[in-house]
Amino acid sequence: MSQYFQVGDLVLWNPSHTVAQLFARMTEAMVPVAGCPSGVGPDTGRDEYEIDPDTFAAFVDVLTARYLSTNHPILTAMLVGYLPAALVMVQRSGRDVAALGRPIARDNQDVSLNRDAFDPDGDRQRLVGLAESHARAMPH
Repeated sequence: MSQYFQVGDLVLWNPSHTVAQLFARMTEAMVPVAGCPSGVGPDTGRDEYEIDPDTFAAFVDVLTARYLSTNHPILTAMLVGYLPAALVMVQRSGRDVAALGRPIARDNQDVSLNRDAFDPDGDRQRLVGLAESHARAMPH
């Protein structure tokens, strides 16, 4: 059994039920981190999640900028568990994530004092590579 993440009739992703539920719950958990709405509607009861593509792209952009701007290894690990699939969905919706193409300054909100791993260019390449790999595993 599977569920759909879609924009109207455009299917962005059709994962299995468990994967869809986990992604939806992770999205909910990321809303306070991003500080903005996700654009992912609740399950319609027909195994579908309707996506507002502009709101979702803005949400993913904020999270991507947060990922690229921190040196905190645990925060980046948590975000990298979510962002590659989200980036694929943004791309499939015909939108862009501006944070992937603009210079990123260090954010001192979440700082690791034990390790300085601030490398936005390396992190950007890693994230894009993961999204490309995920895209091949994300039926739509």
